[in-house]
Amino acid sequence: MTVWATRTDESSGDDSHVAGLRREGVDVNPVLPAGVQAQARVPASSANLGPGFDCLGIALGIYDDISVTVGGDALRITVSGEGAEGVPLDERHLVVRAINRGLAAAGVTAPGLDVKCRNSIPHARGLGSSASAVVGGLAVAAGLVRAAGLGTQLSTEALIQLSSEFEGHPDNASASVLGSAVVSWSEPTAGVHTSDVAGDSPALNYFARSLELHPGIRAYAMIPQVESSTAVTRGLLPDAVSRADAVFNVSRAALAVVALTTEPQLLMAATEDRLHQDYRAPVMPATAALVRWLRERQVPATVSGAGPTVLALTASELPPQTRDKAAELGFVLQEVEIAPGVVVH
Repeated sequence: MTVWATRTDESSGDDSHVAGLRREGVDVNPVLPAGVQAQARVPASSANLGPGFDCLGIALGIYDDISVTVGGDALRITVSGEGAEGVPLDERHLVVRAINRGLAAAGVTAPGLDVKCRNSIPHARGLGSSASAVVGGLAVAAGLVRAAGLGTQLSTEALIQLSSEFEGHPDNASASVLGSAVVSWSEPTAGVHTSDVAGDSPALNYFARSLELHPGIRAYAMIPQVESSTAVTRGLLPDAVSRADAVFNVSRAALAVVALTTEPQLLMAATEDRLHQDYRAPVMPATAALVRWLRERQVPATVSGAGPTVLALTASELPPQTRDKAAELGFVLQEVEIAPGVVVH
């Protein structure tokens, strides 16, 4: 993550009342002064990359832009672009919730915020739009705190932790924070045994590391108009899998790190999966058909996150008929950059 921020009004107002309360032992969070502003540009992401369920992800060059200015005594929010008609324009908006969580974590408050969101990441397509909203909100909160010089600065590690708590898993969120491809994991907090933690929970600490990708790897997203619900597609997954399938995916996820960084010729094997894609295929038949068509032609294609977008990571050219085949099945093919992490101005 890269952070710059600006403050247009250097006056901090009268802090004597706050100082007096602190002398009396009252815990008062500092208030961000009017005029402080920050902007964030946050990339889309694709999770799993085939075998790395909930732990591998990659940042993709489709971006949402968020601009926030402190001022007034109420929330004002404007949303344009992808999904603008389907999101609440109040405190329930995911970006606003993330901003408020970031400010609370930094120990500051804001009486009023003017929030502007310009969205390019398609919603409900398996491109991490919710994670991008959360990361963008937290990052812009970090920018406001830095510009004001108040509170506790939010580190990159804090952004990974807070955004992963929002999401319940770190693969999309950490990719949008760090950029490139990421390996992410969680550990129980001190004093909590792994056996005491049921799935993902706030009792977990989240971590991620980005990979330096082989320069020859290119990313292609094939995006349909139809949407998919992550909750629905997660509900299709079995509670238990065979040892053989578990071993298969562990080997492929480990191989994916090698293929992505040094040996892209291994990407076909490294993107194989037995844990989730086949179980989800019945609710996204066009996605399954396109993945199958590509892989039959030696293109390392996977379902992007929970779908229905298809992601191909390859060091070779796509077959010349790929665009037409994608269109036949209802997808739009676009080459996308493998993106850096969120940037705050």
